[in-house]
Amino acid sequence: MFVTISTTGTAARPATDLGYLLHKHPDKAQAFSTSYGTAHVFYPEADAERCTAALLLEIDPVALVRRGRGKGRGGAPDAALAQYVNDRPYAASSLLAVALGNVFSSALRGVCDARPERAATPLPLRVEVPALPARGGPDLVRRLFAPLGWSVTADPVPLDTTFPQWGDSRYVRLVLESERLTLAEALRHLYVLLPVLDDAKHYWVSADEVGKLLRVGEGWLAGHPEQQLITSRYLSRRWSLTRQARERLELVRLAEADDSDVEDIDNAVADEPGTEDIDNVAADETGAEDIGKAVADEPGTERIDDAAADKTGSEAGSEAGTGGKPTPLAVLRREAVLAALDASGAARVLDLGCGQGQLVQALLKDARFTEIVGVDVSQRALTVASRRLKLDRMGERQAARVRLVQGSLVYTDQRLRGYDAAVLSEVVEHVDPPRLPALEYAVFGHARPRTVVVTTPNAEYNVRWESLPAGHVRHRDHRFEWTREEFRTWAAAVAERYGYEAAFTSVGPDDPEVGPPTQMATFTIMTEREAKAA
Repeated sequence: MFVTISTTGTAARPATDLGYLLHKHPDKAQAFSTSYGTAHVFYPEADAERCTAALLLEIDPVALVRRGRGKGRGGAPDAALAQYVNDRPYAASSLLAVALGNVFSSALRGVCDARPERAATPLPLRVEVPALPARGGPDLVRRLFAPLGWSVTADPVPLDTTFPQWGDSRYVRLVLESERLTLAEALRHLYVLLPVLDDAKHYWVSADEVGKLLRVGEGWLAGHPEQQLITSRYLSRRWSLTRQARERLELVRLAEADDSDVEDIDNAVADEPGTEDIDNVAADETGAEDIGKAVADEPGTERIDDAAADKTGSEAGSEAGTGGKPTPLAVLRREAVLAALDASGAARVLDLGCGQGQLVQALLKDARFTEIVGVDVSQRALTVASRRLKLDRMGERQAARVRLVQGSLVYTDQRLRGYDAAVLSEVVEHVDPPRLPALEYAVFGHARPRTVVVTTPNAEYNVRWESLPAGHVRHRDHRFEWTREEFRTWAAAVAERYGYEAAFTSVGPDDPEVGPPTQMATFTIMTEREAKAA
């Protein structure tokens, strides 16, 4: 099996620079030992105008069988002859991709000290693979390569030219051409998509393949229209690995759309003990109210919505707790949200920005809520929520009521349409003000549940937190905190724009001077008659 990579050049920028980029001298034929045979690199042509590098992988069928222990296509124990007589020596496969990674490892990373500017510059490239197994046919080949900037020629190889009536084989002759890609990008595409088209990896696919896929797919896989198929096939349809890869790719896509780092998007759960976001950690031993928004960078910088209040006494909540202990604000907030949902008659509920799943857990305890969907941008938070809810041990009927999905609330999402109610509990203040209109449209305009419940801190109440310095917001990730008037103005504008009515509720002790610590708005969609009357 082999692949050729060609480029053209001029006297000023000779095509033989390809040798520098591949770290293989055009005047030499080189051989490299691999786990399955010998890889040869040579140059059929090499001058200033045109240069072609060829990688030929000479398969050792005995080594292939021994290392595969009888696994892989044609390698079943009851088909001994097929283990040695098959298409592996002739058709491009996952083995050729492995050879590409081993022999051209520096080129794959885009590293070239001798010609760094050439490594970072798109080249006129032509890639040829004479025999490529393509499960899905030429159409799939085009769907995989064309979105990446390639001009694709995928000619089916006849089963036998002497007998055209037999039709075509599952192999194609592949030619890719582009002037928009760097050599490193081209190699990364081949490294992933050759085994995807072959759809039969001939080595054990372990968890480290996910990291490998993400590294090589950086910059192109997250936004590829066939991402799901690519991920599934590359990881040999191992469901757990595929899910892990797709979750990480979704984070990458969201980060790219927001022009931010993945770490900034998936920042809900601390990596080290002592750096947790402890919004309302004093509320109960089950954990924080909602840490799907941000996390403290170091101890002592926690969210203090209720943690500090629990130290300062009754200002954290009411005196209804056992033995006079104040009811934490986290509990009061959940109770207020549940009461609003109960009054609305909702059965199918979205918890948008669900964090570690405290509200989802509370909703599951009430049989009136027949479908509960927790949504968060942070996969780490969703993982913690899944553990909290014990989804893996939940009974079938209970598990059918709940789903946790990853998504950003500033993008429309078809999965969120058609629900009775949505909750945004302590979420909006984590959104940059310029992004708020996008969130408003995604929730009120596109998802459009009958009821939307929004809670957010009351900035006026901050003076009652003894441990909060003057002028500071309650958590470093809060982009703003509204006064009561600002919140009502925002809610009224949203309600008018999208055809809702807004009612307001105080959560926590209502201080006569500064109001409650948390403010809540319940939006109810108006009928057409009500909207016209308004």
